[in-house]
Amino acid sequence: MAPKSTAAKPYNVVVVGQNGRLSYEAVIFVASLRTMSPDFKGRVLVAEPQVGPLWEKDPTIRNQQVRDALTEMGAEIIPFENKHFGEKYPFGNKIEMLSALPKGEPFVFFDTDTLITGDLNAVPFDFDRPSASLRREGTWPHPQLYGPGYTGLWKSLYDKFGLDFESSLDLSQPDEYWRRYLYFNAGFFFYKCPHEFGAKFLEYALAIRDTPPVELCAQVFDPWLDQIALPLVIHALGGGRDTLPDGLLDGAVTCHYRLLPLLYARESDHAVAVLEHVTAPNKVKKVLKNYDPIKRMIYQGRGVKARALFDQKNMPRKEQAIRNRLKSNGYWMR
Repeated sequence: MAPKSTAAKPYNVVVVGQNGRLSYEAVIFVASLRTMSPDFKGRVLVAEPQVGPLWEKDPTIRNQQVRDALTEMGAEIIPFENKHFGEKYPFGNKIEMLSALPKGEPFVFFDTDTLITGDLNAVPFDFDRPSASLRREGTWPHPQLYGPGYTGLWKSLYDKFGLDFESSLDLSQPDEYWRRYLYFNAGFFFYKCPHEFGAKFLEYALAIRDTPPVELCAQVFDPWLDQIALPLVIHALGGGRDTLPDGLLDGAVTCHYRLLPLLYARESDHAVAVLEHVTAPNKVKKVLKNYDPIKRMIYQGRGVKARALFDQKNMPRKEQAIRNRLKSNGYWMR
């Protein structure tokens, strides 16, 4: 029996927006959502970290044009407080902002560097069974020569939180190969209640950071902490890697491009066309041109020139190789 879908009911979409690049990416995200999913009925929330002791610089969106553009497109800017992470670990924003979302209402979180390229209403979210992005590389952990392997490292975390390790494994993948173990990119995730998800996410992330199992003594948690805790949260809440159909998120409906030079270098012709279409209206352009990397990549044509450096049918296998080619040719901007 196919998993039930609650996607027909309204749900909230949320990104984190703060001063600088992320605020301009949020404008592109909302513009693409409104253009490509015009019938989306849920709330669109931009979670904004507030000034506090964990920030040396004011993280709020201080450009009034950006704020106005977001609200004119129907997005709501909602504040949240950083109590645990902040400037030293800004990826923690996606953990701490969850407590500011409406309790008991289904949500989908996206990184701001995401482009909506299709109809979000076509995605059959089962909000009772959370999941996250499978567009990832084996970035963590890094087994040491004389230490535990992938199994020992991951199992130590499942044991720490009283979770069943064996049921998390993808037995179609070889033992000690990173894909065998539940691991996500945190570019999107979803669940039926942000408070429930956020409380567990925060609990696990803080425990890993502050009192890690001894097996992890040689492992680095920055910047991977959110992606280390995320699969544990999803597994604990009854989700997994197979709760969404393939080919929709990180496929026909969304594109997690990470940075504009990477979008132009490796994403589909459709994604590039959507980017340039949704950023063309004057009311959007006048805002985005205030941010130099966007102005140069989109409006001055450097993105198209960067794309010409690559054969889309024979791309480098590793992202770092793509980055290096962009940098060596002067097209790396962020």
